[in-house]
Amino acid sequence: MSTDTPSPFRSRGLIVAAAVVGLIAVIAVIALIAGLFNGDDDATPPTPTSTPAESTTPVADDDPSVCDLTAVEDSSSLTAAPTNTWELVGTMAAPTEAEVGPGSVDDGLRSCFARTAEGALFAAVNFVATGTDANLGPRLIDLVAPGPGRDALEAQDSAGSSSSLRAQVAGFKVAAYSADSATIDLALNYSDGSLVSVPLKLQWVEGDWKVEMTASGDLPLAPAGLQNLGGYIPWSGA
Repeated sequence: MSTDTPSPFRSRGLIVAAAVVGLIAVIAVIALIAGLFNGDDDATPPTPTSTPAESTTPVADDDPSVCDLTAVEDSSSLTAAPTNTWELVGTMAAPTEAEVGPGSVDDGLRSCFARTAEGALFAAVNFVATGTDANLGPRLIDLVAPGPGRDALEAQDSAGSSSSLRAQVAGFKVAAYSADSATIDLALNYSDGSLVSVPLKLQWVEGDWKVEMTASGDLPLAPAGLQNLGGYIPWSGA
């Protein structure tokens, strides 16, 4: 039986760019990236970031949660691995917690996360996990921030890709956070033994965290091979 995963990005009959699929879904592009770095013994481990300051004053909720999640913070208070339940989405374990999200699960599509660093983290992982589920793939673009980037994705028509590789979250770091935007760097452990950094930029828009794309329909930050979890907070559901 084949274990290949078809391209998860389809919307209204259009196949979204294979390069984006390669960065989000577990496909051959990531395998290539991982292979380039795997075995590079001289690679420098990532530099740890400073511990984010804990927020005690929430921001004015000018764009409230679409599912009425009440937690709001203007700077990250996430200094340790969250305590949460994990659920399988596609081939990846994704986090869930009542006050963090997903607050909405619509025929399997998971959305609505708290306006906090933890909410942004959960949104990032759930987005990647959704990309491994061929049944949810046609709706994945709904989790992309509106604007030129999303428009570019909808307009592109590229050949799909597949791969037998699988990935699970191994750790994370909050590279940047405010109430309106976040950069979440996920360390993904692949079934071939490679460890890859996949950083995602998110925007708080329309009452939820959504993944940001460039005007050309690409992810703003490129993945990179890792030698270890130095600088990351270990966290996994596997």
